[in-house]
Amino acid sequence: MNDLGPESSFRGLPLSAEQEAEIQHYIHQRRRRGLGPDPAELRAMLKDMLEPPVDDELIDQFAAETQTNAERAANRNDDNSEVITAQEEFTAAIEAEAMKHQGS
Repeated sequence: MNDLGPESSFRGLPLSAEQEAEIQHYIHQRRRRGLGPDPAELRAMLKDMLEPPVDDELIDQFAAETQTNAERAANRNDDNSEVITAQEEFTAAIEAEAMKHQGS
């Protein structure tokens, strides 16, 4: 199978070999019937190939993963602040005890 580069693909568009073959097949079939390519139909085919429709399910999955990651990050920050607060309280308690025993 030949690798088609921009110089040999349909009008230099960035199409895969399969997409290029589909376009050429469409043109060939139209010519076999004695017709030229329908510009509107060809334009729609190319638009679908170059700008595939958005997969709503994939977007929803990405949004859910992003939300989960954001919640995890928020929980980590809360946990870290609790650890820091506990360490500060422990240090303060040790200093308070040390100060009590200094006067004795």
